[in-house]
Amino acid sequence: MLSVPGVKVVILLEGINDIGGRLSPRGPSDPVTADALIAADKQIIERAHERGIRMIGATLTPYRDAGYASEHGEAVRQALNNWIRTSGAFDCVIDFAASVADETDPLKIDSAFNDGDKLHPNDAGYKAMADAVGLRVLTGM
Repeated sequence: MLSVPGVKVVILLEGINDIGGRLSPRGPSDPVTADALIAADKQIIERAHERGIRMIGATLTPYRDAGYASEHGEAVRQALNNWIRTSGAFDCVIDFAASVADETDPLKIDSAFNDGDKLHPNDAGYKAMADAVGLRVLTGM
C-alpha cells in the first residue's frame, strides 16, 4: 500500500487473525500480545506519514464464539481497540467493532451481520461497516 502511487488514505484493520492465528492448521504458536500489534501499527503509521498518507485506525470486530476465540485473544483485542480509540496515533478512527456488535453482547458480532462463523461479516455486516465510514473520515475535512 505504501508504494502504490497516489495513495492518500489508508484504513488499517489488522490483527484478528494474528490474535486467533496461533491456533492455525500449521500448529500452535506463541500468543500475540497487544504490545506487539501496537508496535506493528505504530511502524505502519510512521512509514505512511513519512509518505504523506493519512492513516485511519479501525477497531477489530467482535469474535466471541468464533472457532479460534479465547479469553486471551479477547483481552488482546480489547487492549488493541482501546489503544486505537484513545492513543491519538491515527489521524482518525472508525469503530467497526461498535458498528457490527450484538447490542445484548458487544463481544459477539450481531447474527444479522455475520456469515455464520461468528467471525466474518456478511453483506449486511460489511454494509454496516461501510456506513461507519463517513466521507469526512476519508477526506479529513
